[in-house]
Amino acid sequence: MTFMANQYVVTVARPDGSGGSEGEVVAFAQQKRMALKEQVTIYTDESKNRVLCTFEAGQVLDIGAVYTVRDEDGNPIGSFRERAVASLLRSTWVLEQPGTVELTGRERNRLVAVLRRVWEFLPVTDFVPFAWPYHFDFTEGDKRLMRVDKKFGLRDRYVLDIAAPGIDRRLAIAQAVALDALQSR
Repeated sequence: MTFMANQYVVTVARPDGSGGSEGEVVAFAQQKRMALKEQVTIYTDESKNRVLCTFEAGQVLDIGAVYTVRDEDGNPIGSFRERAVASLLRSTWVLEQPGTVELTGRERNRLVAVLRRVWEFLPVTDFVPFAWPYHFDFTEGDKRLMRVDKKFGLRDRYVLDIAAPGIDRRLAIAQAVALDALQSR
């Protein structure tokens, strides 16, 4: 986190299964705060010399917005959106990529989801973030094809696991960044 932008560094898990600063950097993202319309650019690394992909809201209002993910040339590779009504109790997202199945992503733990919502109404939330980790499972029916797990720690850390071979990694990275960036977590 920086003063005027949220930053995200995406690394490949090491052979022992752990991720972190020692893994190869495959993406670097920045989200400008207080932007009128959400747009996030994801680069191939921290030098910001080459764009991996971008995602942008199709409208100014966040409610029901569809976020289109585009490749480095501006061509759409997929989209995601939050299901507003379903997200009242447990955040729910829909991830779409042409030619593949539609994935529905939900917070795994219903109790943590409800506690997180209650926490948002407490006066300390501006100074003390909700620390309990949350996880998302992206499924097609009962089959989990992607997951995003938040890890305990002082810094926000997530593990993205893509089990579906047809899912574009850029689209999955964009969705994982959005889970943090768009929900102010």
